[in-house]
Amino acid sequence: MGQVATLGDVIEGLGRFDSEDTIYAAEPWAEQSEALVAREPDVGGLPPEASDAGMKYFLEVGIAQDFVEGWLASFNEPPTPSAICTRLIDYAVNDA
Repeated sequence: MGQVATLGDVIEGLGRFDSEDTIYAAEPWAEQSEALVAREPDVGGLPPEASDAGMKYFLEVGIAQDFVEGWLASFNEPPTPSAICTRLIDYAVNDA
């Protein structure tokens, strides 16, 4: 399963993950929150690593990839990785 990283690192590396996987992160969600990417168990719920670490569902990788790609298309110059992370967290909290 997934290896624990920061949510910022996961978001910065979204392209390396399978779109069928899911991002799990420790709350409150912030760039430095612990996170991991794993496949959702067939029976639903959280993977044991996420549950054991007190993480919650954040977003499916495919949804995060699509959102970031669409958002970045509106810029002439790409925003910083930190700004991308902040915007995706805002999306996960308020719009997803």
